[in-house]
Amino acid sequence: MSGGEDPLDGVVLAAVGEAAGLRVEVVAETGSTNADVAARARGGEAAGLVVAAERQRAGRGRLDRVWEAPPGVGLTVSLLARPATAAWPGPTPTAMLGWVPMVVGTALVGTLRSRYGVPAWLKWPNDVQVEGAKLAGILVELVPSPPGPPGLVIGFGLNVHTAAAELPPGATSLAVLAGDGIGALDEAGGLAATRTRLLAALLTDLARALAAFEADPVAARPAYREVCATLGLDVRVELPGGETVVGVATDVDPAGRLVVNGRAFSAADVVHLRPASGAR
Repeated sequence: MSGGEDPLDGVVLAAVGEAAGLRVEVVAETGSTNADVAARARGGEAAGLVVAAERQRAGRGRLDRVWEAPPGVGLTVSLLARPATAAWPGPTPTAMLGWVPMVVGTALVGTLRSRYGVPAWLKWPNDVQVEGAKLAGILVELVPSPPGPPGLVIGFGLNVHTAAAELPPGATSLAVLAGDGIGALDEAGGLAATRTRLLAALLTDLARALAAFEADPVAARPAYREVCATLGLDVRVELPGGETVVGVATDVDPAGRLVVNGRAFSAADVVHLRPASGAR
Protein backbone atom coordinates (compact mmCIF):
# COMPACT_ATOMS: atom_id res chain seq x y z
CA MET A 1 0.00 0.00 0.00
CA SER A 2 1.45 3.38 -0.99
CA GLY A 3 0.99 6.68 0.78
CA GLY A 4 -1.47 7.88 -1.86
CA GLU A 5 -3.69 4.87 -1.18
CA ASP A 6 -3.63 5.38 2.58
CA PRO A 7 -5.14 8.77 3.52
CA LEU A 8 -5.80 9.67 7.13
CA ASP A 9 -9.42 9.21 8.17
CA GLY A 10 -10.32 12.33 10.12
CA VAL A 11 -13.63 10.94 11.34
CA VAL A 12 -12.05 7.83 12.83
CA LEU A 13 -9.21 9.81 14.37
CA ALA A 14 -11.59 12.35 15.89
CA ALA A 15 -13.53 9.54 17.57
CA VAL A 16 -10.40 7.83 18.86
CA GLY A 17 -9.04 11.17 20.04
CA GLU A 18 -12.23 12.03 21.90
CA ALA A 19 -11.98 8.76 23.83
CA ALA A 20 -8.42 9.73 24.83
CA GLY A 21 -9.33 13.33 25.74
CA LEU A 22 -7.93 14.77 22.51
CA ARG A 23 -9.37 16.92 19.72
CA VAL A 24 -7.86 15.64 16.48
CA GLU A 25 -7.87 17.72 13.30
CA VAL A 26 -6.52 16.46 9.96
CA VAL A 27 -5.33 19.05 7.42
CA ALA A 28 -4.32 18.43 3.83
CA GLU A 29 -1.19 20.58 3.90
CA THR A 30 0.66 22.98 6.19
CA GLY A 31 4.05 24.51 6.67
CA SER A 32 4.54 23.07 10.15
CA THR A 33 2.09 21.36 12.48
CA ASN A 34 4.19 22.55 15.43
CA ALA A 35 3.92 26.16 14.24
CA ASP A 36 0.16 25.79 13.77
CA VAL A 37 -0.38 24.38 17.25
CA ALA A 38 1.98 26.93 18.81
CA ALA A 39 0.00 29.79 17.28
CA ARG A 40 -3.21 28.39 18.71
CA ALA A 41 -1.55 27.82 22.08
CA ARG A 42 -0.60 31.50 22.21
CA GLY A 43 -4.22 32.28 21.46
CA GLY A 44 -5.39 30.36 24.51
CA GLU A 45 -6.31 27.00 22.96
CA ALA A 46 -7.02 24.37 25.60
CA ALA A 47 -4.84 21.30 26.06
CA GLY A 48 -5.62 18.27 23.94
CA LEU A 49 -5.53 19.81 20.46
CA VAL A 50 -3.89 17.52 17.87
CA VAL A 51 -3.10 18.58 14.29
CA ALA A 52 -2.05 15.92 11.78
CA ALA A 53 -1.02 16.91 8.26
CA GLU A 54 -1.12 14.87 5.08
CA ARG A 55 1.77 17.01 3.87
CA GLN A 56 4.20 19.19 5.81
CA ARG A 57 6.42 21.61 3.88
CA ALA A 58 8.63 23.24 6.52
CA GLY A 59 8.77 21.21 9.72
CA ARG A 60 11.69 21.41 12.13
CA GLY A 61 13.48 18.79 14.15
CA ARG A 62 16.04 19.00 16.94
CA LEU A 63 18.76 21.64 16.52
CA ASP A 64 16.60 23.31 13.81
CA ARG A 65 17.02 20.49 11.31
CA VAL A 66 14.40 20.43 8.54
CA TRP A 67 11.75 17.70 8.62
CA GLU A 68 9.74 17.58 5.39
CA ALA A 69 7.02 15.07 4.57
CA PRO A 70 5.67 14.32 1.09
CA PRO A 71 1.91 13.79 0.90
CA GLY A 72 0.57 10.64 2.49
CA VAL A 73 3.78 8.74 3.18
CA GLY A 74 4.39 9.50 6.83
CA LEU A 75 2.85 10.88 9.99
CA THR A 76 3.47 14.52 10.92
CA VAL A 77 1.60 15.37 14.09
CA SER A 78 1.60 17.97 16.86
CA LEU A 79 -0.22 17.91 20.19
CA LEU A 80 -0.82 20.67 22.73
CA ALA A 81 -0.34 19.90 26.42
CA ARG A 82 -0.54 22.20 29.43
CA PRO A 83 0.92 20.20 32.32
CA ALA A 84 0.38 21.32 35.91
CA THR A 85 4.08 21.95 36.43
CA ALA A 86 3.63 23.41 39.90
CA ALA A 87 3.04 19.89 41.22
CA TRP A 88 6.34 18.55 39.88
CA PRO A 89 9.47 18.15 42.02
CA GLY A 90 12.73 19.91 41.31
CA PRO A 91 14.49 23.26 41.79
CA THR A 92 11.85 25.02 39.67
CA PRO A 93 8.37 24.00 38.49
CA THR A 94 9.72 23.58 34.94
CA ALA A 95 12.66 21.37 35.96
CA MET A 96 10.96 18.26 34.59
CA LEU A 97 9.98 19.73 31.22
CA GLY A 98 13.18 18.41 29.64
CA TRP A 99 11.83 14.93 30.20
CA VAL A 100 8.78 15.44 28.01
CA PRO A 101 10.48 14.61 24.66
CA MET A 102 11.97 11.52 26.28
CA VAL A 103 8.58 10.45 27.65
CA VAL A 104 7.14 10.89 24.16
CA GLY A 105 9.94 8.80 22.68
CA THR A 106 9.40 6.08 25.28
CA ALA A 107 5.68 6.02 24.43
CA LEU A 108 6.29 5.78 20.66
CA VAL A 109 8.75 2.94 21.16
CA GLY A 110 6.26 1.14 23.39
CA THR A 111 3.50 1.41 20.77
CA LEU A 112 5.73 0.24 17.93
CA ARG A 113 7.00 -2.72 19.93
CA SER A 114 3.83 -3.91 21.62
CA ARG A 115 1.28 -3.29 18.88
CA TYR A 116 3.29 -3.73 15.68
CA GLY A 117 6.27 -5.90 16.51
CA VAL A 118 8.78 -3.24 15.44
CA PRO A 119 11.99 -3.63 17.48
CA ALA A 120 12.45 0.10 18.07
CA TRP A 121 14.89 1.76 20.48
CA LEU A 122 15.76 5.31 21.44
CA LYS A 123 19.04 6.98 20.65
CA TRP A 124 19.53 9.66 23.30
CA PRO A 125 17.66 11.85 23.69
CA ASN A 126 14.65 10.94 21.57
CA ASP A 127 15.43 9.59 18.09
CA VAL A 128 13.34 6.47 17.45
CA GLN A 129 15.57 3.97 15.66
CA VAL A 130 15.46 0.44 14.30
CA GLU A 131 18.76 -1.32 13.63
CA GLY A 132 20.52 2.04 13.98
CA ALA A 133 18.39 3.81 11.35
CA LYS A 134 16.09 6.69 12.29
CA LEU A 135 12.38 5.91 12.04
CA ALA A 136 10.88 8.87 13.89
CA GLY A 137 11.89 12.22 15.34
CA ILE A 138 10.41 14.33 18.12
CA LEU A 139 10.44 18.07 18.83
CA VAL A 140 8.88 19.62 21.94
CA GLU A 141 8.59 23.40 22.30
CA LEU A 142 7.52 25.50 25.28
CA VAL A 143 5.12 28.24 24.18
CA PRO A 144 4.37 31.16 26.54
CA SER A 145 0.66 31.96 26.46
CA PRO A 146 -0.09 34.59 29.10
CA PRO A 147 -2.00 35.05 31.25
CA GLY A 148 -2.38 31.27 31.59
CA PRO A 149 0.25 28.54 31.98
CA PRO A 150 2.64 27.91 29.09
CA GLY A 151 1.78 25.33 26.47
CA LEU A 152 3.89 22.39 25.43
CA VAL A 153 3.78 21.71 21.71
CA ILE A 154 4.71 18.07 21.17
CA GLY A 155 5.55 17.25 17.57
CA PHE A 156 6.60 13.98 16.02
CA GLY A 157 7.23 12.70 12.52
CA LEU A 158 7.31 9.02 11.61
CA ASN A 159 8.24 7.48 8.26
CA VAL A 160 5.52 5.03 7.22
CA HIS A 161 5.34 4.39 3.46
CA THR A 162 8.51 6.24 2.42
CA ALA A 163 10.55 4.24 -0.09
CA ALA A 164 14.23 3.62 0.54
CA ALA A 165 15.26 5.87 -2.35
CA GLU A 166 13.28 8.78 -0.87
CA LEU A 167 14.75 8.57 2.63
CA PRO A 168 17.68 10.67 3.81
CA PRO A 169 20.90 8.84 4.72
CA GLY A 170 20.60 6.95 7.98
CA ALA A 171 16.80 6.81 7.96
CA THR A 172 14.27 4.01 7.52
CA SER A 173 10.50 3.59 7.27
CA LEU A 174 7.93 1.02 8.28
CA ALA A 175 7.60 0.09 4.60
CA VAL A 176 11.33 -0.50 4.27
CA LEU A 177 11.32 -2.57 7.45
CA ALA A 178 8.35 -4.58 6.18
CA GLY A 179 10.28 -5.29 3.00
CA ASP A 180 13.01 -6.75 5.21
CA GLY A 181 10.48 -8.86 7.09
CA ILE A 182 10.56 -6.67 10.21
CA GLY A 183 7.38 -5.67 12.02
CA ALA A 184 3.76 -6.75 11.88
CA LEU A 185 3.00 -7.73 8.29
CA ASP A 186 -0.15 -8.56 6.37
CA GLU A 187 -0.59 -11.68 4.25
CA ALA A 188 1.12 -10.01 1.30
CA GLY A 189 4.14 -9.02 3.37
CA GLY A 190 3.17 -5.36 3.57
CA LEU A 191 2.33 -3.15 6.53
CA ALA A 192 -0.34 -4.59 8.78
CA ALA A 193 -1.58 -1.13 9.82
CA THR A 194 -2.96 1.82 7.92
CA ARG A 195 -1.69 5.27 8.82
CA THR A 196 -5.03 5.95 10.51
CA ARG A 197 -4.83 2.88 12.76
CA LEU A 198 -1.17 3.56 13.48
CA LEU A 199 -1.80 7.18 14.47
CA ALA A 200 -4.83 6.18 16.56
CA ALA A 201 -2.66 3.74 18.53
CA LEU A 202 0.18 6.24 18.93
CA LEU A 203 -2.14 8.99 20.19
CA THR A 204 -3.97 6.68 22.58
CA ASP A 205 -0.74 5.44 24.13
CA LEU A 206 0.84 8.91 24.15
CA ALA A 207 -2.12 10.48 25.96
CA ARG A 208 -1.88 7.74 28.58
CA ALA A 209 1.89 8.22 28.93
CA LEU A 210 1.62 11.99 29.37
CA ALA A 211 -1.05 11.59 32.05
CA ALA A 212 1.13 9.06 33.89
CA PHE A 213 4.11 11.40 33.64
CA GLU A 214 2.18 14.31 35.10
CA ALA A 215 1.00 12.09 37.97
CA ASP A 216 4.44 10.58 38.69
CA PRO A 217 7.27 12.25 36.74
CA VAL A 218 10.02 10.42 38.61
CA ALA A 219 8.90 7.12 37.04
CA ALA A 220 9.89 8.39 33.59
CA ARG A 221 13.60 7.83 34.14
CA PRO A 222 13.64 4.04 34.69
CA ALA A 223 11.14 3.55 31.85
CA TYR A 224 13.35 5.60 29.53
CA ARG A 225 16.53 3.78 30.51
CA GLU A 226 14.90 0.47 29.55
CA VAL A 227 14.55 1.56 25.91
CA CYS A 228 17.62 3.80 25.47
CA ALA A 229 20.09 2.00 23.21
CA THR A 230 22.79 4.63 23.88
CA LEU A 231 23.47 3.45 27.43
CA GLY A 232 26.52 1.22 27.71
CA LEU A 233 27.90 2.21 24.31
CA ASP A 234 31.11 3.90 23.27
CA VAL A 235 29.93 7.27 21.95
CA ARG A 236 31.23 10.53 20.56
CA VAL A 237 29.52 13.62 21.96
CA GLU A 238 29.65 16.57 19.55
CA LEU A 239 28.97 19.86 21.33
CA PRO A 240 27.59 23.03 19.66
CA GLY A 241 30.89 24.89 20.16
CA GLY A 242 32.90 22.25 18.28
CA GLU A 243 34.21 20.31 21.29
CA THR A 244 33.99 16.52 21.11
CA VAL A 245 34.07 14.02 23.96
CA VAL A 246 34.59 10.27 23.46
CA GLY A 247 33.69 7.76 26.14
CA VAL A 248 31.12 5.32 27.45
CA ALA A 249 27.53 6.49 27.98
CA THR A 250 26.87 5.23 31.51
CA ASP A 251 23.60 6.83 32.56
CA VAL A 252 20.82 9.35 32.04
CA ASP A 253 20.68 11.54 35.13
CA PRO A 254 17.51 12.80 36.89
CA ALA A 255 17.50 15.90 34.64
CA GLY A 256 17.55 13.75 31.50
CA ARG A 257 21.18 14.52 30.67
CA LEU A 258 23.45 11.88 29.15
CA VAL A 259 26.38 11.00 31.38
CA VAL A 260 29.66 10.24 29.54
CA ASN A 261 32.97 9.93 31.39
CA GLY A 262 31.26 11.30 34.48
CA ARG A 263 30.17 14.46 32.67
CA ALA A 264 26.49 15.26 31.99
CA PHE A 265 25.40 16.64 28.61
CA SER A 266 22.03 18.26 27.91
CA ALA A 267 22.41 19.55 24.35
CA ALA A 268 24.66 17.68 21.95
CA ASP A 269 24.78 15.34 19.00
CA VAL A 270 25.71 11.81 20.01
CA VAL A 271 27.30 9.30 17.63
CA HIS A 272 27.23 5.60 18.50
CA LEU A 273 30.73 4.25 17.86
CA ARG A 274 29.62 0.61 17.93
CA PRO A 275 26.24 -1.11 17.45
CA ALA A 276 23.98 -1.44 20.47
CA SER A 277 23.91 -5.01 21.72
CA GLY A 278 20.40 -6.37 21.20
CA ALA A 279 19.11 -3.11 19.67
CA ARG A 280 17.66 -3.75 16.26
